[in-house]
Amino acid sequence: MATEYDLVILGGGTGGYVAAIRAAQLGLKTAVVEKEKLGGTCLHKGCIPSKALLRSAEIYATVKRSEEFGITVSDAALNFAKVQERKEKIVSQLHKGVQHLMKKGKIDVYEGKGRILGPSIFSPLPGTISVEMNSGCDNEMLIPKNVLLATGSRPRTLPGLDIDGEYVLTSDEALVFKELPSSIIIVGGGVIGVEWASMLTDFGVSVTILEYAERILPTEDAEISKEMERLFKKKGIQVNTGAKVLPETLQKENGVTITAMINEKLCEFQGDKLLLSVGRQANVEGIGLENTDVVLENGVIKTNEYYQTKESHIYAIGDCIGGIQLAHVASHEGMTAVEHLAGVMPHLLDYSLIPSCVYSHPEAAKVGFTEAEAIAKGYKVKIGKFSFRAIGKALVFGESDGFVKIVANAENDDVLGVHMIGPNVTDLISEAGLARVLDATPWEIAHSIHPHPSLSEIMGEAALAVDGKAIHG
Repeated sequence: MATEYDLVILGGGTGGYVAAIRAAQLGLKTAVVEKEKLGGTCLHKGCIPSKALLRSAEIYATVKRSEEFGITVSDAALNFAKVQERKEKIVSQLHKGVQHLMKKGKIDVYEGKGRILGPSIFSPLPGTISVEMNSGCDNEMLIPKNVLLATGSRPRTLPGLDIDGEYVLTSDEALVFKELPSSIIIVGGGVIGVEWASMLTDFGVSVTILEYAERILPTEDAEISKEMERLFKKKGIQVNTGAKVLPETLQKENGVTITAMINEKLCEFQGDKLLLSVGRQANVEGIGLENTDVVLENGVIKTNEYYQTKESHIYAIGDCIGGIQLAHVASHEGMTAVEHLAGVMPHLLDYSLIPSCVYSHPEAAKVGFTEAEAIAKGYKVKIGKFSFRAIGKALVFGESDGFVKIVANAENDDVLGVHMIGPNVTDLISEAGLARVLDATPWEIAHSIHPHPSLSEIMGEAALAVDGKAIHG
């Protein structure tokens, strides 16, 4: 027997389950096929567990400097088993919440691996889904009017650096550490590598970063990257940029040894573990794309602005289509795709309005164009920059490193980009995101009253600084 649906979604991660909820709200009979657990990478192997670990690391680092706050703690000790237990408790609570949302929306969930079949007796269109059930029961056959691919991604690897789970790891393996290494080499200084470097350092691990580009966080504004490197070195992290890792030099015996070419010199590095953090790869294999006309381009699924593939009834969103690989992006892509297939004209995403965050210590966040990007696009820019050192709440908070930088259009005053590094900027960035959506000017941001004392005051001061009118700078 086969079950008919208006929409079947392959993948129950953040993009997939949010799309399913929106589809149910629009009255579509919907099913989600998930081979592991609802919530996907973000909930189980990415955003949530890593941020739970980062929070524990932050608390531990703060306790170790408690004397600065007039508090003496003589017996502070790290119980990493408890850290992991807390992480799992948070993940479990949120997982139950997603399961409840599926029941609330009357969304059917199939626990198994879904695969698109070609035209069949069930449907003349490619899109019939065969689900190999995890339970071992016979395959379920689903006949959808529409299919949404939300299959996500996995950590990318490098030839010659095979993941063994003992010496060479990705973030997947590192998240389930039973005990911390004393030292680690992190290959890759992008967002994930920087977050892990920060976390492990705060837990007391000796960290070395090997980044191929000329700066860590190479997609951030150059001044943000420079400040992050400065503060990382201050924390004791060994940061090496322009480092070409030579996989053939990898040795694994009572730890890891590897050589990198830096400034035309061979440099050897040693550590207990090696964490590979070189981006993510789309999950597009084994889902039956060969039975469709769906086009793959550079390893990701090609879609139009409504997330339709070449097969008009098959949509795709999230990491499997490339682009900005963030959970909140996948969610909004999913809602857009569902509204389009349901005949509701969606509001198309403007990717320059999407904030992105780095949850290291210090945090970093951005929305819009970097200074270099704005200039490359032909804008004449003016810059406002303000330090947290002049913000009273930052001093009270005990975190005064960092700054906010606003990139504005010199011709019409529109805010083109906002870049932050410092305390709680992953929360502060939302004001900048709203400013971008509303085409706000620095004058408008500055004349929005920011409470005192608060970290948010830095937005008003940075906005005033665009025209040289900062009050406290």
